[in-house]
Amino acid sequence: MTDMFNGQADGSTLAEGSTLLAEGSTCLAEGSTLLAEGSDTHHPLFNRMEDGTLINLDDDKLHEECGIFGVFRHNDAPALTALGLHALQHRGQEAAGIVSFNGKVFKSQKRNGLVGDYFTKKRVLEKLEGHTAIGHARYSTTGDGALRNLQPLYADLKSGGFACCHNGNFTNGLTLRRDLVNAGAIYQSNSDSEVLLHLVARSKQAKLTDKFIEAIQELEGGFALLAMTKHKLIGARDRFGIRPLILGKLDGSYILCSETCALDIIGAEYIREIKNGEVVVITTDGIQSYFPFGEVAPRPCIFEYIYFARPDSVAGGKTVYEVRKKFGIELARECPADIDMVVPVPDSGVPAAIGYAQESGVPFELAIIRNHYVGRTFIEPTQAIRELGVKLKLNPIRSLVKGKRIMLIDDSVVRGTTSVKIVKMMFDAGAKEVHMRVACPPIKHPDYYGIDMPTQKSLLAATHNLEQMRDFMGATSLGFMSIDGVYRALGHPNGRDDANPAYTDHYFTGDYPTELRDINDRVADKQLSFLESEPVEE
Repeated sequence: MTDMFNGQADGSTLAEGSTLLAEGSTCLAEGSTLLAEGSDTHHPLFNRMEDGTLINLDDDKLHEECGIFGVFRHNDAPALTALGLHALQHRGQEAAGIVSFNGKVFKSQKRNGLVGDYFTKKRVLEKLEGHTAIGHARYSTTGDGALRNLQPLYADLKSGGFACCHNGNFTNGLTLRRDLVNAGAIYQSNSDSEVLLHLVARSKQAKLTDKFIEAIQELEGGFALLAMTKHKLIGARDRFGIRPLILGKLDGSYILCSETCALDIIGAEYIREIKNGEVVVITTDGIQSYFPFGEVAPRPCIFEYIYFARPDSVAGGKTVYEVRKKFGIELARECPADIDMVVPVPDSGVPAAIGYAQESGVPFELAIIRNHYVGRTFIEPTQAIRELGVKLKLNPIRSLVKGKRIMLIDDSVVRGTTSVKIVKMMFDAGAKEVHMRVACPPIKHPDYYGIDMPTQKSLLAATHNLEQMRDFMGATSLGFMSIDGVYRALGHPNGRDDANPAYTDHYFTGDYPTELRDINDRVADKQLSFLESEPVEE
């Protein structure tokens, strides 16, 4: 895809006369010349939509995908699933659901809100009594918040009850939906998970496992799937392993989940990651693995390390916290500055800021305090509350900041609106200089594999060069880690191998590992449902 920065191939953009601090890095200081001739220095008001409405402050961060958890043949399966989803809450806070099986019937409970709002209640867990269960913590990437779209989804098939849930996105899900509807299928939800139900139901294969495998061979995109029948727990990962799936064990019972932190909360043993393109079928006889996609080089999502995974999780054999510290170390090498203090943008910027401080030898200070208790209270605030902006969540310690040259470290920049407010907040607190460093490359391309990301025209780095971004934020200097720096921190000393990249990194490079059928065929422009229903409130 075309590089929108009109700069170096790795995304670096440096104005004439500015210094390249490290090969491939992206750093620019105040006063540097605009890179592109005739560039428009008038920046759009990113905190206001075209119709005049303000963007929610939270929309300036990448929204988590979803979290999935399943346990086979354990007497406390529903409670363990609820605990597992609680550990995966960072991956989705809109809604949660659990489907269980007790040997006779399937039971289902779904609610909008946090896992702890509903699934910690004794009466709810008693309703879910069973020995096998799967659960889902949701941030919707397709479908609305109505109960019909909450997962896991359930259907009565010829072979019996079938429940499923997934993390990620099918990039041909709408195309398949259109074809299935044209063939007479009746849809009950807007969720692309329902595609799997129909494909399994329509398969001519005799055995359920074969039906499932045939169904997922039609799916494109990035996904981790769980399915449950009266005799089986099934897990599957897309052919590139874009979305994560972990295998664990507790008291002899197998567990499948999105991250290792979900195993830790229940004291389960970590066994291994499900391989890319692998289907695992768990029965009372043990585990069987299938590889219906053949041998494909893995390309897991690099944003799991940058932002999504919990810092205490292990992904690809690497502790996420340690990787993020290494991001900070690489960032300090690529984009140094004369500063007095390194300050993280809480909470996700903390590990990288620690690494930056350690490498640069500059003191680390938690000079910004986050209020963790401002959540849905301000979904629909008054205009006066909106204007308070970032101060609702973040507040500087003035005595630390005053008169200091501050280095702010953040994990990523999406629209840039929050960065604008934080930089201004630090100057208002008395900072002499406010430098900004970002522990990933500029995000220039949208995601279609389960990350809820703005359209390309709403991404700051897709429409602004480096100096324009610095000017928009109001920072003294601005720097991003290079794509090679990210790879070096992940254990690839030579950086990114452009011919065979080890990770899915299209947000920075435009290199999508799969065909984007729904987007390319413009199927995504079609309305899915004409039924408007209110979300269920407890």
